[in-house]
Amino acid sequence: MRKLIGSVAAAVLALTLAACGASAGSGGSGGSQSAAAKDAVLKIGVSPVPHAEILKFVKDKLAPAAGLKLDIVEFTDYVQPNVQLQEGRLDGNYFQHRPYLADFLKSKGGDELTFVQAVHLEPLGLYSRKVKTAGELASGATIAVPNDATNLGRGLKLLEDNGLIKLKPGVGTAATERDVADNPKKLQFKPLEAAQLPRSLEDVDAAVINGNYALEAGLKPAADALVLEKAENNPYANGLVVLKGHENDPQVKKLAQLLAGPEVKKFIEDTYQGSVTSSTT
Repeated sequence: MRKLIGSVAAAVLALTLAACGASAGSGGSGGSQSAAAKDAVLKIGVSPVPHAEILKFVKDKLAPAAGLKLDIVEFTDYVQPNVQLQEGRLDGNYFQHRPYLADFLKSKGGDELTFVQAVHLEPLGLYSRKVKTAGELASGATIAVPNDATNLGRGLKLLEDNGLIKLKPGVGTAATERDVADNPKKLQFKPLEAAQLPRSLEDVDAAVINGNYALEAGLKPAADALVLEKAENNPYANGLVVLKGHENDPQVKKLAQLLAGPEVKKFIEDTYQGSVTSSTT
């Protein structure tokens, strides 16, 4: 009997210890998961200017109080931030507008990225080292333009809006050089990668330059552009993009709320003096 009681007691003790061990293990694992979630860092790909500057303001001034940690990764092109987001090497990116994202996904045959929150607009501008006004451009002048589909059409629309060319009816921002219907100055177009456009100013008569690359090159769009894109009803606001299905993740929602907040709007207004404008649509 004593042996039987001892065996039962031992079995009960073993089961109790096992249960405690499982409980401790589960608790430890759950605690680790909670700690991991709390310590999670959002890795966001950005263009250096103004995106990295705006996001650094959020990281330093706003994110700590919101319990948000950010890792900012800078890119000098418009392709890798989306590619690395698709590959899971980034948690999000902030460098592009909706038309560019749509064109990128169409060219890749996918739909796995989604636009979460518009933040700012960088007006596209026409710049020159050789003339002071667009009207001074000579017949046959060479104009460098962005070579990606959305910004090429956007650049040609800018030239049309300022009376330099006319496009075929209905082409809108999908226009290419082939859609120029009237070109009284016989302008020659030189498509280049967007990042190369500021450097091209020494070699061409004028260049249509994206706002972020103009700022990086030390240009002041509000003061230096011969003509500048208007902000009203402009679809080209840059914003936060994540993998589809992650737009409602708590950390992503926190970041989107901060980027759309009044503090970021004031930072943009104070820092860029009209060369970059806030947009939270």
